[in-house]
Amino acid sequence: MTNHSSEPGSQILVDGRPASAPLRDTLTVAQKLVRHFADNVTPCGSLPGEQLQSDVMDFTIVCLGLGIQMLDEGISPTDEDLAEVRNSSARWAREGFPLKLVLRILHEGIQEAGDLVASNAREEDLPELLVIQKVMFSLLECVTVAATTSYVEELEAVNSERDGAAVNLVTALLSGRKAATAARHAGVELADEYVVLGLSIPSHPTEAVTHRRKTVVARQKLRRLQIELADAAGGAALCSLSPDGGTLLLPGSPERAWMVSLLDRIGAAAGVPLTATATRVRTAGIPAAADQVHELLDLAHQLALEPGLYEMDDLALEYQLTRPGPGRSHLARLLEPLQGSPELIETLEVHIGHDLNRQRTAKQMHLHTNTVDYRLKRVAQLTGCDPTRPSGLRQIQAALVARRLEVAQPER
Repeated sequence: MTNHSSEPGSQILVDGRPASAPLRDTLTVAQKLVRHFADNVTPCGSLPGEQLQSDVMDFTIVCLGLGIQMLDEGISPTDEDLAEVRNSSARWAREGFPLKLVLRILHEGIQEAGDLVASNAREEDLPELLVIQKVMFSLLECVTVAATTSYVEELEAVNSERDGAAVNLVTALLSGRKAATAARHAGVELADEYVVLGLSIPSHPTEAVTHRRKTVVARQKLRRLQIELADAAGGAALCSLSPDGGTLLLPGSPERAWMVSLLDRIGAAAGVPLTATATRVRTAGIPAAADQVHELLDLAHQLALEPGLYEMDDLALEYQLTRPGPGRSHLARLLEPLQGSPELIETLEVHIGHDLNRQRTAKQMHLHTNTVDYRLKRVAQLTGCDPTRPSGLRQIQAALVARRLEVAQPER
């Protein structure tokens, strides 16, 4: 024990008796303090079982013993004296007992112990009461630091173990290895089917700020996303993510609207708009599905699509056209007559993007609708494909995609 006052060894008296006297029947006092905690701090039902209540009792008795020594001897606890405080706090962290309740036990218990010590004080004991208050604050500081430090260290160890087990499970699922053992280690029950998502996470604007380390900001972005994902998915989502993106596995068969909402929510937490591609498969099909969704994700980037959720139904034509060959080259060549008229290609892209609405096309391009009509007719004259007719429109759409892909994926 180390000195906490200017007069080590001096005993504090209240009403002519040692100030520690009301605390010396530690078992009875501890029972009273634990009852106070259960009745006034949080409902009894929130304490996870008799074993933990017994732990709280033992923890309280240790803290009372430290308080008695501080009051009687004027010295503060050493690291060795606080070992049981640290051990109990670490055990509670592993059992999932919230830190805020650990701190409530400490604060409420020490406050009640201080009230007991001062309960028989007389007016002339005021100087002693000030010293008692200082002792109680010193005790609170010591046990709070010890308990909090130990709790956080143990929680970090638990999270590291859990994260490692989860990573092993995701790796097993994505590689096609038997995942039952990894699932048991991770405490996860495997689903019969999953939605596999390829996720792209763009850089946050602050990652470009020179006075902040890009890697730190990127990790913070990812951590915010992961916390929101765990909350939104109820901890059921399995993921392998970096600050740039990765793969998500959602058990069951969630509806598209829910997945869109999930993307919006985790994107808002990360502070960036997300792009994701998804497919639904039985568990055994996860490896092939993961390859496919990441092909779709690459395709979404090559086509400069807006952030959002895309499935194969949305990109089937574009996906098929990613395969280089004479068919794709032929489609791309349909637009060669427009090479000298970039305004015609732009008009086509805007017009198709606005679902063939002439008014909206004209408004975005700051043109008269007659000009839009003229340009579409000119496209038909030069290419032989009329974008105002269904047959010609299908070819034009495919040709635009093929043209982009020929630039992004030139045939080797």
